[in-house]
Parts: sequence; structure tokens; C-alpha cells
Amino acid sequence: MSLASEAQIRQHLADARRTLDDLPVADVEFLIDVLFQAWRAGRQIFLIGNGGSAGTASHMACDLNKCTIVPGQGRMKAFALVDNIPLVSALTNDDGWENIYVEQLKNFFQPGDVVLAISVHGGSGADKAGAWSQNLLRALEYAREHGGVACALAGFDGGAMKQMADVCVVVPANSTPLVESFHVLLHHVIASCLAERIRADQPRPVAEAAVAR
Repeated sequence: MSLASEAQIRQHLADARRTLDDLPVADVEFLIDVLFQAWRAGRQIFLIGNGGSAGTASHMACDLNKCTIVPGQGRMKAFALVDNIPLVSALTNDDGWENIYVEQLKNFFQPGDVVLAISVHGGSGADKAGAWSQNLLRALEYAREHGGVACALAGFDGGAMKQMADVCVVVPANSTPLVESFHVLLHHVIASCLAERIRADQPRPVAEAAVAR
């Protein structure tokens, strides 16, 4: 291994340690409580993201549905709106990339549901295609305007999401690889904590959950 590679590896790991120490634990706890209350009320959770964050949204939806299963309890209802590629491409073609998530929410969203947006820059910044993550911001706005809860995982300074979300967990790092890595770590922590809270809750059969909704 070259000295330059070793130095880069050690620097990345040192930055990760500092980021870990500075994570906003209280905000993570708040997000867990929001998702727990959504589960208790039988609400749906819609996860959205672009690029690597789209992969995280899919992964988190999987874990919220699978890793929180507790025998005798109702189950979480989590959906990653990036997963239906034919629908996403059709909406992009007909309605524009900025509308791919809000148009799906119009099909499925109910008052009390949660939209959780995942974005490294929190919807701030721009590139060749224009302003970043406008599809995420429109979806969060839709959730708030239709009686839902807007949540976010972000990095850097939190961007626009920090201002508009009901709860926004900002990873305190100015590095895309670090932010994306910590979003995955956090979603595993969140799923694990939710499973424990569901396990400790009074039994709430599926039929009862449906009535609550």
C-alpha cells in the first residue's frame, strides 16, 4: 500500500470518528418517536431519495418492513417510491423529474402518513440539470400541506430540508461519502430501536391497527 493511500484511509476514518461523536442523538430519537407513533396509528411511511440516497431509501424501507416484525403486533407500512422504475421513468417523461415523488403521493398518501426524504445536501445546491432534489422538497411540502409529517435525513448544513421538515437529522459532515455512510448507519439504528419499542408496546393485533387507521 502506498503512503498516500494509507494517509487517505486514516484521514477518512478519523473524519468518521469525529462525525460519529457529533451526531445529533436527540434528533435521531425524535425521528424514531415520529415513526413509532406512525406505526401505532397504522400510518404509511414513504421514503424518497436520489442517487445513492435512493438506494438508502430502498434499503431503509426493506428494514422498516422486515426488521421491525414482532409476533402479535401490527406491522410497519414502509414504501420506497423510487422502486417502481417503469413508473418513475414514465413520470419523468411526462411530468418532469421534479414531480416523480409528489405524483406518486397523490395516489397513496393519507392524512397522518409520513414522508421521509434522504439527501446529502438537503435540497440545496445545483448542477447541470438545475437545482438539486426539487422532487424531494416538493414531496415534503405535499406531506405538510395534506396533514402528514415531513421528515428528513441530510448532511452538510441540512439545506432547505432543515428549514421545512418537522424533524431533520443532519449528519455533521461536509463529505458526500461520509454523509451517505452515516445515513445507512442511522437507518439501521432507527430500525433496531423501533423493533425494541414495538416489542415493548402492548400487543396491537393487525385488525386493531386497521381500525385505528
